[in-house]
Amino acid sequence: MRKPAEWMQMPTDDRILEALESGLRLTPAVIGENIDRSRQHVTRRLSELTERGFVEKPKRGYYEITERGRGYLTGKIDADDLGSE
Repeated sequence: MRKPAEWMQMPTDDRILEALESGLRLTPAVIGENIDRSRQHVTRRLSELTERGFVEKPKRGYYEITERGRGYLTGKIDADDLGSE
């Protein structure tokens, strides 16, 4: 079971991570279109998720999920646990 942190905005953060779980590098606009949120809102949440280590920005304008993000989605790590997996 997933354990979200207080800093997370639910269900938006989960939906962003789930969109990235495909393994594709996606833009905020594409994610927003697929989860019915604005590009601006998705961009703000991606910044937070990047800072917390759940996603990374391998190329300007594109995001992908990290192992930490995958661990959260599978319930293997708590979102509040900032230690290594």
